[in-house]
Amino acid sequence: MTTAGAPLQVAVIGAGFFSQFHLQAWANLPQARLMAVCDADGGKAQAACQRFGALSSFESLDDLLTHVKPDLIDIVTPPAAHADLISQALAHRIPVICQKPFGTDYAQALKLTQAAEAAGVTLVIHENFRFMPWYRHAKALVESGALGTLHSISFRLRPGDGQGPTAYLDRQPYFQTMPRLLVVETAVHFIDTFRYLAGEVSAVYARLRRQNPVIAGEDSGIIVFEFENGAAGVFDGNRLNDHVATNPRRTMGEMWLEGSRGVLRLDGDGRLWFKPHHGSEQACGNDTGETQAFGGGACQALQAHVLDCLLHQRTPENTARAYLRNLLIQEAVYASHRGGQRIELAGFEPSPDTHPLFPATETPAPKETT
Repeated sequence: MTTAGAPLQVAVIGAGFFSQFHLQAWANLPQARLMAVCDADGGKAQAACQRFGALSSFESLDDLLTHVKPDLIDIVTPPAAHADLISQALAHRIPVICQKPFGTDYAQALKLTQAAEAAGVTLVIHENFRFMPWYRHAKALVESGALGTLHSISFRLRPGDGQGPTAYLDRQPYFQTMPRLLVVETAVHFIDTFRYLAGEVSAVYARLRRQNPVIAGEDSGIIVFEFENGAAGVFDGNRLNDHVATNPRRTMGEMWLEGSRGVLRLDGDGRLWFKPHHGSEQACGNDTGETQAFGGGACQALQAHVLDCLLHQRTPENTARAYLRNLLIQEAVYASHRGGQRIELAGFEPSPDTHPLFPATETPAPKETT
């Protein structure tokens, strides 16, 4: 580990689309030094080094660990690579931040969690939505009692990027072939956010749909949540429509958090509004973060939190063990859809299911016009 007071040496594995937000955050944080970028595409790794000021680039983690010893490894690769990369880091007893979902399924995530705990190595999941500034402000309001007793939370997801035959191709083309899309890629963020704001989930009911025929998985659905404290939640999501926002991807939708004293509303520009019971709605004046950074700077906020915890020997919010609950709820959502029934989390055991959610389809030929 770096000597006291010196920045922690960080290596980033993966130089794809989303890694730019991680890399920029590390470059911005004075407590960190971006020492290396690794990607199987050496050209991408070199370009990232030049853009974000990293010291060196590598094409494999084996090669990287032969030449340098980072204090922290940040994994920003597709899920299929997570297990091997995490295992290599654990073998060298290097703390890890890994992009969600940290593995290909719940069973693999559980094994990785157990391996990290057995090695005594910190494994954190990069679940950044809860670090968006509007949700941090909302959490503070909930804890202050401003909303009273919570009884409802709902989110209406409308990023507007999923229509037509070219859906997702400009940013994350693999979305088109994922057998499970909306929940595993997007709604899981709101599973975590709902838990962060409203408490632990006790049961779910879900109905999922595929509306764009060119994709393999679901792109629309409604999930009903029951919370242990008696509150209820609804996630109403589709990736086809957009919503009122300067940038529909900034918040990806709108939220309502309701309590005995009033309603807190999140709009598409990251602003919070509070309407006291029988009163007029007023702006909360919350920090909406950077406009160019993902989620108002959520990646940097998460990474700063992890650095602070490592430097002061505290437990981060979203350890692998804590994140397993999100994956368990995710699997309960899919089980609910498949079985058409409400699923209680108590006693629920996820089981591998290789059957597709929907029958395979071919892209429809364009209709002739006369």
